[in-house]
Amino acid sequence: MKKLYSLGFFLLTTLISYAQKPNLVIIHTDEHNFRTLSCYRDNLPENEAYVWGKGLGVKTTNIDKIAKQGAICMNYYVTSPVCAPSRGSLISGLYRQHHGVTKNELPIKKNTKTIAHILSENGYATSYVGKWHLGDERKKYKFTETYKGGFLDNEFMMNKGHNPYFMMKNGKVIGAMNDKKYESAADKSNIVHATDFFVDKTIEIINRDHQQPFFVMVSIPDPHTPDYAKPPYNSLYNHLDLQAPETMSATSIKNRPEWANNKKNDVSHEGFKPQKLKQYFGMVKHIDDRIGDILKTLDKLQISDNTILIFTSDHGDMFYEHGRMNKSVPYDAAMKVPFVIRYPKKIKAQKIIETVQNNVDFVPTMLGIMNIQTSVAFDGDNNASDFLSKEAHVNRPNYIHVSSASNSWVALVNKKYKLILHKQYTPTLFDLDKDPHETTNVFNTKGYQKISEKLKDILIKRMKKHNEIAYHKGLQY
Repeated sequence: MKKLYSLGFFLLTTLISYAQKPNLVIIHTDEHNFRTLSCYRDNLPENEAYVWGKGLGVKTTNIDKIAKQGAICMNYYVTSPVCAPSRGSLISGLYRQHHGVTKNELPIKKNTKTIAHILSENGYATSYVGKWHLGDERKKYKFTETYKGGFLDNEFMMNKGHNPYFMMKNGKVIGAMNDKKYESAADKSNIVHATDFFVDKTIEIINRDHQQPFFVMVSIPDPHTPDYAKPPYNSLYNHLDLQAPETMSATSIKNRPEWANNKKNDVSHEGFKPQKLKQYFGMVKHIDDRIGDILKTLDKLQISDNTILIFTSDHGDMFYEHGRMNKSVPYDAAMKVPFVIRYPKKIKAQKIIETVQNNVDFVPTMLGIMNIQTSVAFDGDNNASDFLSKEAHVNRPNYIHVSSASNSWVALVNKKYKLILHKQYTPTLFDLDKDPHETTNVFNTKGYQKISEKLKDILIKRMKKHNEIAYHKGLQY
């Protein structure tokens, strides 16, 4: 009888312990411009919200729902505006020089402790689904990553790749397919879109693991190029009369800093192609609709209140702003990413966080929110109080810095200013309050000398603190 009582007590205390541990779901996209989300446009002045035409954009109902039921971070930056270094920082809490992925196509150091390692050690079922881009494998669409990065289940971890469709056989991915081959295929029954495949697998994992504490991260390859949305999303925004951004004017491009010039990614005003942007909008809407299915799953299982749900991305997308495409430059459209979070038990609904944060802060902040202790050291800061406070609006002074994967520039950002130091060119200072579109370099302008010197001093001290000086020898300042 005593043995039965002891067993029952053990099971009860275990269940109580599990119930107190929040689940964690991260929905992560690739190359995502924050202005495409209506929850961001709703919180920006009109001229900043609608750069491609007044009142024109995607209504992201489900991502908006996460933000309204939780918090939205208006100034969330990445450590480096390219895929792999940013991803390494997000899951490790370390800058790229410490996790080893200093640029794309390098694997994360095997001794790097990720958030998955820490949560696995704390009794969580941990799973990764989607694009990884931190492994040794160089082949695209490979689902056999040998190093799991701390995730116990990585069956659906894809090394990299952006073809929109998978060819299936007996439930397994046997190859990838571009949009033209898909549209001409006579038999589409064994072809699935990558967004649908990865979201479906995520939902399966949530259903499988929901009776214990779980962490699942799904990394969707869209809305990265090739700028193709699957039907019917590919024609959903054909009616929009999209316009080239003002920063794409000939005058703006002529006056932009020298570091913004790049033949590969430059686009003149005449090169504006609204159809590409309409496809991008379609991809975003497709993602938002499938996020709705994840929300419904959490509700159906009655675990929404005890689940931390996050939507974010690895970097932004210029998409014609300043006459540029893609990423890699120190403009906000490339460095700033969406970050919305819902945790009904602890995060006040409709919270707006203006504090400048960086994705290197993600792991220590998340562990702080989850009340999980660890001896692992991080480069990032624990900003949990920004999320857990009773304040509806948080605007704490803070600095973060972002660096180029090519080691050519490094930027210091706070709510008001952005300083950019470059190896080849004189420094750039943007007054973000007066110049949110980043069109005027005021570094040598009267009245900015003191702030320029102060920001340079802060940036150099940060670089020294995090062993980054060696990567940026020769900076002009």
